[in-house]
Amino acid sequence: MGKGGMSHGEGSKVGEENMAAWLVGINTLKIQPFLLPSVGPHDVRVRMKAVGICGSDVHYLKTMRCADFVVKEPMVIGHECAGIIEEVGEEVKHLVVGDRVALEPGISCWRCNLCREGRYNLCPEMKFFATPPVHGSLANQVVHPADLCFKLPENVSLEEGAMCEPLSVGVHACRRAEVGPETNVLVMGAGPIGLVTMLAARAFGVPRIVIVDVDENRLSVAKQLGADGIVQVTTNLEDVGSEVEQIQKAMGSNVDVTFDCAGFNKTMSTALAATRCGGKVCLVGMGHGIMTVPLTPAAAREVDVVGVFRYKNTWPLCLEFLTSGKIDVKPLITHRFGFSQKEVEDAFETSARGSNAIKVMFNL
Repeated sequence: MGKGGMSHGEGSKVGEENMAAWLVGINTLKIQPFLLPSVGPHDVRVRMKAVGICGSDVHYLKTMRCADFVVKEPMVIGHECAGIIEEVGEEVKHLVVGDRVALEPGISCWRCNLCREGRYNLCPEMKFFATPPVHGSLANQVVHPADLCFKLPENVSLEEGAMCEPLSVGVHACRRAEVGPETNVLVMGAGPIGLVTMLAARAFGVPRIVIVDVDENRLSVAKQLGADGIVQVTTNLEDVGSEVEQIQKAMGSNVDVTFDCAGFNKTMSTALAATRCGGKVCLVGMGHGIMTVPLTPAAAREVDVVGVFRYKNTWPLCLEFLTSGKIDVKPLITHRFGFSQKEVEDAFETSARGSNAIKVMFNL
């Protein structure tokens, strides 16, 4: 498992008993003790202050699995996080006690070919917060490698620091799709990842963005956040043709790049049909593990399909965007909860309901 902590075996308690939110069964979370490992020479101990709920956390709670990752034993949940350094390892030079930091949640091996190529997000040995069997970060304290902790600028809050994790998905997607000032972008899905992808695309200089969703409230939020056009759609595959016409009308020009931030048969089919000849579709969401989509017509128009998995080397750019004001993630935080048994349960219930809940945040 990762550095974060353990449920049994050797470890060192620090100060008061460290507590964490454990996923112990379907729809069952319990705040229980979480034993920390010793701080190694290149590690830091961080007191968590802000932890967001991700869609994957909700999937684990509802089904005990997300994609091919299955929870087989109790696991601490959470991976979008920021906090304050309370202890540093003897070899750590760039951080000191009291620093506010955002944590990148994945620990790669740095030895395999993918890591050596710089694509460490694809490392087969990745140890990622709250991805079985690795424990997460919804806890009073965690221990984490110092080089995965990024000091927050003075004008960036701890909540914004925690938002660097979902924002990183959007930033990585924009890099993969190579968007810029001459790229018109369509975003399928106005959930948290769709919205941060839209914000990232704008920060990369994209001149026109249209966003699509089934939920009127989320489209309203997208419009407030700067979408140039919004299109409300259905879940019916039969409506793809007419909805593509609506999308193209809203764009007023060609769709150069589409980000599918939902990952369903319908959204991917729409994305492939709406994107211009020679354009790109970037698959970000993972709604369906297996999809049936019209690839042959898209191939005949040389529409490239680009995959996205997590992110790499994104925290510095995310912090630059937040510091400069190019991106404002604060409006995405719609609900806040403390760290008690009832509040943890209420927070996850709120996040699972969706609609008016975009990002649910814990303040520890």
